[in-house]
Amino acid sequence: MEQAVGKLRVLPYENLEFARVDHHRHLRRGFPEVVYCPGKTEDQIVAIVGKLAASGGTVLATRAEASVYEAVKAVHPRAEYHSMPRALVIRAESEPEPTGNIAVVSAGTADLPVAEEAALTAELIGGRVERLYDVGVAGIHRLFDNWEVLSRARVIVVVAGMEGALASVVGGLATCPVIAVPTSVGYGANFGGLAPLLTMLNSCASGVAVVNIDNGYGAGHMAALINRVSEGV
Repeated sequence: MEQAVGKLRVLPYENLEFARVDHHRHLRRGFPEVVYCPGKTEDQIVAIVGKLAASGGTVLATRAEASVYEAVKAVHPRAEYHSMPRALVIRAESEPEPTGNIAVVSAGTADLPVAEEAALTAELIGGRVERLYDVGVAGIHRLFDNWEVLSRARVIVVVAGMEGALASVVGGLATCPVIAVPTSVGYGANFGGLAPLLTMLNSCASGVAVVNIDNGYGAGHMAALINRVSEGV
């Protein structure tokens, strides 16, 4: 404990003028700072990613376009790009063995970018992830036919657009925490994800928590933390 407190007393961030890179996020939260790419220039992202990579931990940049990946890869050849969630990753040289069991469920195929952001985030934080996609309420037998995936989970992330009903269905049957992620997928009355957000917030199922619209990263991080606690880490 004293050693950890001593490390926290050292200046915990690096000032790049346009960004203050938090090098102590891993000490406080168990995972390094994550770079949100929209609104940043390629040069700014390359600089921030470089500072984080120099610390030796895993680097995750979310909502990164392919051009950003190419710019980073030119400097950091180990960078990898996950096109579905638009995520850029530089993995630590030694990664922990995956533990526990996290289920990431999507209502439809159109929800996969958000679902994959959640799944990748949870995996990078050390969780073992099982994916169950396109099992929305319009064909609920698809969910029931694969229920063994959910029965093994310590925490379930449910990603759904349209009316967002899948989270309530899963929440009413699951024995573990459920994290609901509304997506902006849907026709006009979906209101860019507001409709499923309100449905999930008003769920009558117990044990359902809700993150922001399209926030796969937030859901994946929370799921990984719950999974880690269950593992006793």
